[in-house]
Formats: sequence, C-alpha cells, structure tokens
Amino acid sequence: MIERLNLYLQLVRLNKPIGILLLMWPTLWGLWMAAKGVPDATILLVFIIGTVLMRSAGCAINDFADRDFDGQVKRTAGRPLASGKISSTEALIIAAVLALTAFALVIIFLNRLTIYLSIAAAFLAASYPFTKRFLAMPQAYLGIAFGFGMPMAFAAVTGEVPMLAWWLLLANIFWTLAYDTEYAMVDRDDDIKIGIKTTALLFGRFDVAAVMICYFVFIALMAAVGAQLNFAWPYWLGLAAAILIAIYHFTLIQNRERTACFKAFLHNNWLGAAVFMGTAFSFVQ
Repeated sequence: MIERLNLYLQLVRLNKPIGILLLMWPTLWGLWMAAKGVPDATILLVFIIGTVLMRSAGCAINDFADRDFDGQVKRTAGRPLASGKISSTEALIIAAVLALTAFALVIIFLNRLTIYLSIAAAFLAASYPFTKRFLAMPQAYLGIAFGFGMPMAFAAVTGEVPMLAWWLLLANIFWTLAYDTEYAMVDRDDDIKIGIKTTALLFGRFDVAAVMICYFVFIALMAAVGAQLNFAWPYWLGLAAAILIAIYHFTLIQNRERTACFKAFLHNNWLGAAVFMGTAFSFVQ
C-alpha cells in the first residue's frame, strides 16, 4: 500500500512542487490585488488548496494524455504511467477525485461567478495536455490555464472580473511562454522524434530571443498594471528584481544546454515570488 501511495504521489508530482509554485504565484498576485491587501482567510485557503489539487489533477491527466510518448523521452520514461507501474484507469480516477474535491471547495465557500469560472478553469486544465498534438504554441494555452486563477480571484473577492484581471492573465501568458519554452528546450530532440509540438521547435534558432522578448512583454504588462493601481515603490522593486532574474536566465539558456535550461525553468519560482513580494508589500501601510 505504501509503495502504491508513493507511485500516486509521483503521478501527481507532489515530489516536484515547481508546478504548484508557478500556478500559485499568479493566483496570489490576483488575490492581493483584488483585495487591495491580505485577502479573506477562507478565500485564501480555498485558493491555495484548490491550486494544489488542480495542479495535481492536471499532472495525472497530462500523464494519461502522454502515456504513449513519455516512454520515448529520457526525462519522463520513468513516470509511473509510462513505465506501466500504474494503469490509465487509476490515473483518470485520481484526476477525477482531485478535480471534484477542488470543485466542491469552490461550491461550498465561494460565490456563483467563481463557480462558473472554475468550470472553465477545469476545462482548460483537462484539455491542455492534448493541445500538444495540434497547437504550434501549446505554451500559450498553458498560460491561460495557469493564469485563470487571477480572474477567479477577482470574482471571489469582489464579485466581478474587471479588465485589469484580463490584463494580468495576458501578462501570465507571456511569462508562461518564457519559462515553458525554457522547459521545452530540455526535451527538444525527443519532441522532434515523437512529433510533439512546442514553442522551442516553433521558434527554432530564435528560441533564446523569443524567451527574452516574452519576459520583456510580461514585465511591461505588469508595469502597466502597477501604474494603473498606483503601486508604491515595493512593487517596482519587485519588478526590478524580476528583470534581473530574467537576465540571469538569459545567461543560463544562451548556449541551449539541457541542464542549464532546466535550471532556468525551475528558477522562475523566484521571479514569481519577487513579483508577489513587491505586490504584497505595496499594500503595507
């Protein structure tokens, strides 16, 4: 039983929390901006738990969708589903239980508009893994899925979704394009062989330049959001830190070395944290 539980934990990647963090940071940006400070404790807790549950469910769905491909990729060949240690049925059941638990939390504790948005968020999370078959830029779709917690945050806190929330979502799409292209650069050779579509392949020899352009657009959009909200100096300090982190990522990915590209991807946790800290401290009087 313990061995089986360990396999399930590997399936939902609780042993690799980077996905949770990259999903969590934009959600926290949205919550703090919507609440103009620390959000209600119940709303905050529901979003944190929901983020963990939905990211875990998304991993299970992703491995189900990629079950015939992961075994051909060096980095993913040992995943429980790809290696045959658990079945496709088990993966789908786990995904369903996690997603339904998250949905139950939304129904019990949040308002009707947030419930409606959560249905869209669930669709995005469930459908993203399959977009790698036909979308040339699936990372953009992932950016929508990973950023949808921001309009949900505004809906939960204020009962409406202002245009600002959609600008935040757009900014998150560009951030996701940046870090997930870095991630795709790790598997470029394998993805060519198995026919998976990624921005690393789409951008080709301009991949490094494209990543940096996406970082630039992301920072520019977040600066526009900060100006609209009249944020204090901590926010701009946070964005300055994000710029320095993005420059550091350039030094890692410029030679397209697998380990360095993966390190850059993981390091985006600190970029998200920098923006959050700047946002949070802007509301401290």
